[in-house]
Amino acid sequence: MDKLKKVLSGQDTEDRSGLSEVVEASTLSWGTRIKGFIACFAIGILCSLLGTFLLWVPRKGLSLFAVFYTLGNMASIGSTAFLMGPLKQLKRMFEPTRLIATILVLLCFALTLCSAFWWHKNALALIFCILQSLALTWYSLSFIPYARDAVKKCFAVCLT
Repeated sequence: MDKLKKVLSGQDTEDRSGLSEVVEASTLSWGTRIKGFIACFAIGILCSLLGTFLLWVPRKGLSLFAVFYTLGNMASIGSTAFLMGPLKQLKRMFEPTRLIATILVLLCFALTLCSAFWWHKNALALIFCILQSLALTWYSLSFIPYARDAVKKCFAVCLT
């Protein structure tokens, strides 16, 4: 468990400089990080569920669903910043292995909100929500070693 704490908080190296001690002293404790992660993740799930329930509201239901679903996904991704720290989270999001997936997720977030607020195209918002789910799945798989390769092979076998 200690090794997991060190890796997630970016302290996986053994040498301790004065700067690392200052940074460590100004960060959240491990317990606070876990509580923040759980709270933010729970808010994300609640927003997504609320969006699903609002889907059945006449006229505005689909756009409310798109907005709350997107906010829920943003909160869920943001929750991992509590575990790693926001700077390390951003660095890992934009690593070459997951750069395209990150860009697709952020683009889908923006296009979902644009289609709900500015364009007022409910069907388009629903399509972007579906694309958002697929992009988030692909992004999440990038954190599991060889998961993307396994998914690609499964689809290749299913399609042949």
